[in-house]
Amino acid sequence: MNPLNHVAIIMDGNGRWGLKHKTSRNEGHKAGLNTVEKIIKESIKQKINYLTLYAFSTENWNRPKKEINYLFNLLENFLINKIEDLHKKDIKLNIIGVKNFSKKLNKLLSLSEKKTLKNSTLQINLALNYGSKFEILNSIKKMNKNNDKVNEKNFEKYLQTKNIPNPEFLIRTGNTKRLSNFLLWQLAYAEIFFVKKLWPDFNEKDFIRIIKKFKKIKRNFGNI
Repeated sequence: MNPLNHVAIIMDGNGRWGLKHKTSRNEGHKAGLNTVEKIIKESIKQKINYLTLYAFSTENWNRPKKEINYLFNLLENFLINKIEDLHKKDIKLNIIGVKNFSKKLNKLLSLSEKKTLKNSTLQINLALNYGSKFEILNSIKKMNKNNDKVNEKNFEKYLQTKNIPNPEFLIRTGNTKRLSNFLLWQLAYAEIFFVKKLWPDFNEKDFIRIIKKFKKIKRNFGNI
């Protein structure tokens, strides 16, 4: 049975769900937060140590400004209202990506990271303004700048996921089969599960089903 330490998720389909059920993409993003809370709770039950959630990519800046503002307001309200609860549950919040947001949001993110820094039951890596190609290029630049020998160990120490084990598997909801510039290096040997359901419809039973399926997979890592 395969050990499970780290799960990564591309939470796709919020906007489409909102248009389908509420005639508003923003309502889909709001509904998606409920799913996030369910999966966090189940991750703790399953004794998963790391959960990485793709919340906002570097390409998402191309979306309508009103939608972007709504997303960030949702995140601000979540941090204000939920960070104490996360802290009490011994959950650590870690941001990967470039913190290039409003002063208010940047401050909230930093305070949330600081408050939960020593927690250890579950680490949530929230990918915000994150792009894997940028991360890889940036790591190479830092390696060259410091005259480090070019090898995997030195390369990985400059990644935003340094000291975090690579995910054992990735889930992408929304019936879309691509990685969308997410953890391209870290997912090299991850199992990938594409799910037809839109993110707000994804639930604990779906999550448990994938976990059970993963644990039965024979993982070769290049061997026979």
